[in-house]
Amino acid sequence: MSADEPDVIMCPDGPMLLRGNHRIADESGEVFETERPFSAVCRCGKSASRPWCDGSHKLLHRTKPA
Repeated sequence: MSADEPDVIMCPDGPMLLRGNHRIADESGEVFETERPFSAVCRCGKSASRPWCDGSHKLLHRTKPA
């Protein structure tokens, strides 16, 4: 993987974590570019700050027992 590509980490029952420079597009096609060292992207669709995760997934029923 090149240094220009982000690392992607899928958190079980949680967000997608991106490390490194990255660009993402939301469901309407708006593009967000960031050079933050770390970003959490919503996967549950319940975040009030989409495309970013705000922790709303913690209120949803878990798919696997804790």
